[in-house]
Amino acid sequence: MPLVTVGINHKTAPVSIRERVAFAPEKMYDALGALVHHELAKEAVIVSTCNRTELYCSVENDGKVNKIVEWLSEYHSVPLDELRKFCYTHHEDDSIRHIMRVASGLDSLVLGEPQILGQVKSAFAVSQEGKYIGSNLQTLFQKTFSIAKQVRTDTTIGENPVSIAFASVSLAQRIFADVKKSTALLIGAGQTIELVAKHLKESGIKRIIVANRTLARAQILAEEMGAEAILLSDLSEYLPLADIVISSTASQLPIIGKGVVEKAIAKRRRKPMLLIDIAVPRDIEPEVEEIQDIYLYTVDDLHSVIQENQKARLDAAKEAEVIIDDGVVAFRKSIESRKVSDIIVNYRQQAESTKQLELAKAIKSLEAGQTPEQVLQKLAHSLMNKLINSPTQYLRVAGANEDQYALDIATQVLGITDEKNK
Repeated sequence: MPLVTVGINHKTAPVSIRERVAFAPEKMYDALGALVHHELAKEAVIVSTCNRTELYCSVENDGKVNKIVEWLSEYHSVPLDELRKFCYTHHEDDSIRHIMRVASGLDSLVLGEPQILGQVKSAFAVSQEGKYIGSNLQTLFQKTFSIAKQVRTDTTIGENPVSIAFASVSLAQRIFADVKKSTALLIGAGQTIELVAKHLKESGIKRIIVANRTLARAQILAEEMGAEAILLSDLSEYLPLADIVISSTASQLPIIGKGVVEKAIAKRRRKPMLLIDIAVPRDIEPEVEEIQDIYLYTVDDLHSVIQENQKARLDAAKEAEVIIDDGVVAFRKSIESRKVSDIIVNYRQQAESTKQLELAKAIKSLEAGQTPEQVLQKLAHSLMNKLINSPTQYLRVAGANEDQYALDIATQVLGITDEKNK
């Protein structure tokens, strides 16, 4: 079945569009079920991160790709004409190459960032657990993970680690002359916030506060980083203490509004505050940027910071592209080989069935009193007729059509020799 990809990412769409087509984790099974049960796709994996929403599907035919785009539009209530401006589609080898590039970090905002591989693996696991994946995508994603590992092992793409988390901390270090005297408030307790906390700790920051809906999760991260843990409901109380606020949650609605920030900056007596929103959908209302002494950045704003850290990875990326090209060829060969294997298995099963049928007839003839010579003659004659029946019909049709190419191929495959030239 054809492999297709439908998606948008940081290259094709602004955050205001990406957040509208993001899939909440708790809705992922429903979305996959809608795709598969409505027969838009036979198999599906949905990768939804702050920088991309992509649907990887095995479909009956390429014509289904337009239906999937329409479904994405309807599911998220985004007008189809608007979505199509930012949406891209890939087919077959281009689709295979794309997922390998994504998993290897070559299509990320931060070139070579490693987090995306874990996110792709998680998306694959969700589809696998929900039984929305079959042999086609199973084989593709396993090969993809192997290629991504090879890219990490055989190139320097992962050296000098850079990520959204690293870029966030780098931005904070630029704005605050001495980040060691600052207090950071981190909202969320996921992998990205954990990386932010690690980078901040390495920078020697004075104080880190972690806010989360679940206090226990915040406490786990806080204990690892020597930080403080608070509930998200206490955010307004601690916000005035923060010089740096970095937020990354899975909330579908903003959790920091203009009003609460205005109160916080007033309590700080206009002391500047940096807010970095790396969530999609956004955690911080865009209007917060209008407040004096507030510096608000989104994931899109981090692009210029990240560019400086990408230069060292460009040569490694070229090497990685070669590995991926080889991976696409190897995957395609494995698929073709699997098709041939299936044909061989079917051919052997047919031959075995014919053998068993004729053998059963021969045994019955022996039991009926026929001589072994008679039974063997009959068995040999019957087997020969059964085995040459299909090839003979093929040769007759090819001869009637004067198809010399088909005749030459059949002669070669059947091992027919020219007795006249012996």
